[in-house]
Amino acid sequence: MNFLQYRLCIFVIALFLVSCAHDTRHRIIISAADQKMLLLEDEKQVAIYRISTSKYGLGDRFGSYATPTGHLIVCKKIGEGMPCGMVFKDRKPTGEILSPKPPGRDPIITRILWLKGTEPQNRNAYARYIYIHGTPEENNLGQPKSYGCIRMSSADVAQLYERVGKGTRVEIVEESLSN
Repeated sequence: MNFLQYRLCIFVIALFLVSCAHDTRHRIIISAADQKMLLLEDEKQVAIYRISTSKYGLGDRFGSYATPTGHLIVCKKIGEGMPCGMVFKDRKPTGEILSPKPPGRDPIITRILWLKGTEPQNRNAYARYIYIHGTPEENNLGQPKSYGCIRMSSADVAQLYERVGKGTRVEIVEESLSN
């Protein structure tokens, strides 16, 4: 790679990271041990939510269906103005609206906060489509049941979506929030 190609590559990476960076007031901490999410605003706790991480454990390998750990950021927000329960396919609303606990259904619903890893241990998160999103399987919240994403109730993910912006820091940890 010559010097000009190197500079162009650095510029493209910097442009991508800047496009994700906005909200510096909020921080999200997700505990796989507790299956809970803590929302901080100006480093003060403003909410705690029951969530669900992967039933396949923690990690970032392609095809693992695991939840990545470490420091990530909210890079894209999808679902602005959609009703709670709106089903998304390929990040687009389908027009179908589900209520909680429909039998045999487990789509992505309500809102999507698409995460981008900022460390080598979670560098694949964006390409693996790791989201914070709503689930109709609200009875499974508090248990590791997802396929890599962080699931929330429709009401909680809609509230979170309104509070945080792109660039919000997200930390996914193995340990309990009380440590």
